[in-house]
Amino acid sequence: MSGRPDVRRVFDAIRTNVRLRPSERLPITRAATVLGTTPRMLRYRESLGLLIPMRSAGGHREYGERDLVAAAYADELERRYDIGPRDLAFALRVLTDPEVAADVRGLGRLNHRLASTPVEALDFDAQKARRLLRMQT
Repeated sequence: MSGRPDVRRVFDAIRTNVRLRPSERLPITRAATVLGTTPRMLRYRESLGLLIPMRSAGGHREYGERDLVAAAYADELERRYDIGPRDLAFALRVLTDPEVAADVRGLGRLNHRLASTPVEALDFDAQKARRLLRMQT
């Protein structure tokens, strides 16, 4: 197995801790206990968009098996890559928001972590030549 987190392993670990029927959902306190975290942390993760639990008729959060696996996998990724929930939420935003993705790619090119496309390189050189010509006149 590679050093990458494995969703299946996380799923199996959650299933070891709790046996849910497909339609069964846990209240926030029980979900937090199963995950080894706190209700406050689950609400925080929800506020960042990392979790989207269902709501009961009374408006209470309810966590199904997929929600538990998502929360456990997010926690695993944070530990593995030494990042916080906000960092992971931003990474998801980069993957889902084309404008943010384009801006981050632009930053990557500016700081030389990403290669510029040939068109961008030519445009940069053309702009540089125009600036030099303006300076000489």
